[in-house]
Amino acid sequence: MQHLEGKVAIVTGASRGIGRVIAEQLADLGAKVVINYSSSPEKAAEVVDGILQKGGQAVAIQADLGKLSEVESLFTETLAAYGKIHILINNAGLMINKPLSEVTEADFDKQFSVNVKGTFFACQQAMKYMENNGRIVNFSTSVTGQMFPAYSVYAGTKGAVEQFTRQLAKEFGSKQITINAIAPGPVNTELFLTGKTEQQIEGIKNMNAFGRLGEPEDIANMVELLVSDKSQWITGQTLRVNGGFI
Repeated sequence: MQHLEGKVAIVTGASRGIGRVIAEQLADLGAKVVINYSSSPEKAAEVVDGILQKGGQAVAIQADLGKLSEVESLFTETLAAYGKIHILINNAGLMINKPLSEVTEADFDKQFSVNVKGTFFACQQAMKYMENNGRIVNFSTSVTGQMFPAYSVYAGTKGAVEQFTRQLAKEFGSKQITINAIAPGPVNTELFLTGKTEQQIEGIKNMNAFGRLGEPEDIANMVELLVSDKSQWITGQTLRVNGGFI
């Protein structure tokens, strides 16, 4: 059933990984989807073409979310293409894992620029342009509940996202817009697998209740719930979608 028919959804970082699967699933549910990308036009075009071939509607819009002017352009270009905005999925993120002694100012600034600044100002644009009864889903990480070496900056950015989500809930409530965050556990994506040995991956699999990595579809299914009418009484929450990851 296409219960999102007539809705317009922006999915940031949608050219690959979790964002791609979310965008494809929202399109299957009837939404018109904006595939935001930063530097992968070919991959974004692949996602759009796949949606169009299945009879859906999608466009690709480039925007570096670390720059306010480009965040603003993402929203104005979406309005030019589709006229309205009902759903925002703040999926785009950057992760650079280094021990404290090796973190550079550039590493710090890059992660906070995209993960924190980008998410915050996308929410600001949503306040300006999103239709009443809209849905916002931000992205955190289950690493915020762990003590993993080399993840301090990344986890710090996601802690900020969780606080934005809580503090903005009542502001968005005036427009009947819900805002929630998803905190995935380890998910079988290029971002997660890069740089890890098989032994490390097997160890991480055993840290959840099911002995496997999450799949992008596991996360997209939670997004589907949070953008549906059934989630109207859920806002300001961070949902740990992680298979019992501890």
